[in-house]
Amino acid sequence: MDKRFYSFFNLTEDQAIAILDTPQNQISEDDSRYIAASHLVNFNSEKSIAALIRAIQQTDPEMENRIVRRKAVETLGRLQATAALPIIRECLSDPDCYMVENAVWAIGEIGTEDPEILQEITQLLDREAQTYRVIIQTLAKLDYKPAIAKIQPFTTDESLPISSAAITALCRLNRDFSQMGQIVALLQNRNVIARRLSIQDLIDANYYASIPEISRCPVSLVFRLRGIRMLGEAGIQEGEITFTDIQPYLEKSLIDHPNSLSLVHSYDTLPDLSFLIHELYETDFGRCYTAIKTILENYAEAAPAALFAAYEQEAKNDYGAHFHVMKLFGWLKHAPAYDLLIEALHNKQPQFQKSRAAAAIALAEIGDPRAIPEIQSCLTAQIWDLKYASLLALEKLGDRSGYEVLANDSDLLIREKANGC
Repeated sequence: MDKRFYSFFNLTEDQAIAILDTPQNQISEDDSRYIAASHLVNFNSEKSIAALIRAIQQTDPEMENRIVRRKAVETLGRLQATAALPIIRECLSDPDCYMVENAVWAIGEIGTEDPEILQEITQLLDREAQTYRVIIQTLAKLDYKPAIAKIQPFTTDESLPISSAAITALCRLNRDFSQMGQIVALLQNRNVIARRLSIQDLIDANYYASIPEISRCPVSLVFRLRGIRMLGEAGIQEGEITFTDIQPYLEKSLIDHPNSLSLVHSYDTLPDLSFLIHELYETDFGRCYTAIKTILENYAEAAPAALFAAYEQEAKNDYGAHFHVMKLFGWLKHAPAYDLLIEALHNKQPQFQKSRAAAAIALAEIGDPRAIPEIQSCLTAQIWDLKYASLLALEKLGDRSGYEVLANDSDLLIREKANGC
C-alpha cells in the first residue's frame, strides 16, 4: 500500500485524538475532526483505536459528524483493528448508506469468518438505495459461498461496475474463471469508470492473463500500472508467471505512448490544435490519449509553442495536463523543453509526482546526455514508478549505472529489472 500521502498533517497522535474527541459543535475553525480521523491511520495503537471507536459512537446527525463517523470506520479498516469489529458491525444497520458501505469495506479489511456477520452483509443486497459493489466485493474477498445466490442477479445489473463486481465475485466463489472474458472486455468500454473498475476486478480475481489487455486500456497509467504491478507481483510469488511474461507490458505502460493503447474515442473530422490542447485537461484519460495521438500525427510543428503557452496559462497548476504536456515534449523530441523537464523531474509537490517519471521518459526521448546525472539522482527516490522510469530512461541514454544501484531494491519488479539487464 502506498502511504506517501498519509502524513500531510502536522499533528501528534495525542493532538489528533483530542481534536477527534471534541464534540462537532465545539470544534474550532482551525481544526478538523475529519482530518484527525484520517491522520490516526499513522498510529496503530490501542488509544487511537479507542478514539476512533468513540468517534463512531458520537451519533450527532449533522452532516459534518456523519462524515467523520464514516472516516473513523474507514481508518479502523485500514488499521485492521480487530477490536473494533463489534462497533463496525453495528454500523451495518446505520441509516446512512455510505456508512454501511464503509463498514462492509472495513470488515473486509479486518477479516472475519463469523457466519452471522457474513449473513448480515449478504442481506444488505436486499436493501434498497444501497451501493452494492463493495458489498459484493467483500463477500467474495471473505470467500462466503452462501452469498452466491444473492449475488447472481447482479451479474446483469444495468450498472457496469456492479455487474462487473458480481461476475468477478461468482468466478472467485465458484473457482471458475471462464466468464472473466466479460471483465476483460470492459477494458475497452467507452465508460471510463467501467474501464477503471474492471482493472480492480481483474486484480481481485488474480486474473494474470489480463495483463496484456490492461496495458492497452486507455485510462491513466496509474490504474494500468497498479493492475500490472499487483497482478505481476502476485503471479510471480505464486509461480504462475515470470517477470519476463509481464516486463514488456509493464514497461510499455511506463513509457505511455498513445500508440501502445487501444483507444476508444475518435474524431469524425480533424479538430484544431486549441481543441486538442484543451482535451489534455479531461479527467477521462482516454480522451487525452486520443488528443495526444492526433497532435503527434497532425500538429508536430505547431504543437511545441502551443504547449509552452498552455503550460504558462494553466497546465503548470493542473497535475493531469502537466503530466501530458511533459510527455508530449518528449514524443515531439523538443530540445528547448529541456529545462522545463528537469524542473518537472525534481518537482516534489505530491500532486505532481507522476510527472516526475513522465519527465524522465521525455528527457530520454530528447536524448540530451546532460540529463544522465539528473536522472541518476532519482534512482534513490522512494517512488516506485520514478525509479523504474529512471532505469528505462538511463537505458535509452546508454547509461547502465542504475542496474547496480537498484540490484537489491526492496521492490520485487525493480529488482528483477535491475538484475535481468
